[in-house]
Amino acid sequence: MAISIPVLETERLVLRAHSVKDFAALADMWADERVTRYTIGKPATKEESWSRLLRDAGHWTVLGFGFWAVEEKASGKYAGEVGFLDLRRNIQPSLAGMPEIGWILVPDFHGKGYATEAARAALAWGDGNLKCSRTSCIVNSENTASLRVAEKVGYGGPVSTTYKDQPVVILFR
Repeated sequence: MAISIPVLETERLVLRAHSVKDFAALADMWADERVTRYTIGKPATKEESWSRLLRDAGHWTVLGFGFWAVEEKASGKYAGEVGFLDLRRNIQPSLAGMPEIGWILVPDFHGKGYATEAARAALAWGDGNLKCSRTSCIVNSENTASLRVAEKVGYGGPVSTTYKDQPVVILFR
């Protein structure tokens, strides 16, 4: 079943389907401790990054939503990824039936407002296309930059909990 993944554009970014051409940059991003410190906890192997790329594509095919590759318009460089997922996490409170938004950027693109810009574009798409009234996001409680992004794009009502023995905050929109 093929699905057409929408292309979204902002002033500085293009959000598009992932491709095999993104793999090297994606693998480098997920191998960087600055990226994984607050996310998966340790640098990912190339095998793990390959599975992530396939998972991102599979979300679109199975659920009709997923992650986009984020590309900087000015340079054409892979800047990271943003989008929605459903990982059926074993977490309380339950997120069943509530897609999670997530964003992750290559460190060279940190601190430029790109995460907020990309998340706003994804949310605008989600508001018109997701079949749910609420979305969530999970942020490591020490990740102040991502907590600021979540707040800027309208997430609130934080609930402190743990996930995989790490303190996290679940926010809702």
